[in-house]
Amino acid sequence: MATRPTRSARPRIAADALRPLGHAGRAERERRIREIIEQHPVRTQEELAAALGRRGYAVTQATVSRDIKRLGLVKARAGRDGIRYVFPEQPSPVDVLRRLRSAAAEYVLAVDAGEDLVVIHTLTGCANAVAEAIDEMRWPDVIGTLAGDNTILVVPRRRAAREPLLNRLRQLADGTLESA
Repeated sequence: MATRPTRSARPRIAADALRPLGHAGRAERERRIREIIEQHPVRTQEELAAALGRRGYAVTQATVSRDIKRLGLVKARAGRDGIRYVFPEQPSPVDVLRRLRSAAAEYVLAVDAGEDLVVIHTLTGCANAVAEAIDEMRWPDVIGTLAGDNTILVVPRRRAAREPLLNRLRQLADGTLESA
């Protein structure tokens, strides 16, 4: 009579081997992109897509392009490696404001307020991108943001800061914010 192998006798398979190609979450893929960029010179989107493919991530050039934009990668001369993608040391205030305007234009549906907090409604799945852009602004009157799937709570530093903050965020959503 044949016996079945016990659970401990079965070969173990690495969790990465079980992940279907192309089904990694965006956050996981972006962590891998950070690793790749920090470890190897990557000159083109095609090189980055190929490096991701070697790590089991099936991605299109369009996906890589969006990832590069979200991560804020820039092309720069890097010694003998020539031109390659790098993470900017410190984004300029102009770049941060540009990213915030872009995120607001694409994703923000409405801005509202309660007694002490400001609430931003976004397209589903886009709240984190907008909240991150607000946090990058490092506004002195904002303690921080808390993002769900389609809603962001913006916490003003003081109760008196809520109204000016609400107006600034509404102008941002309307596309009329001149400067931050």
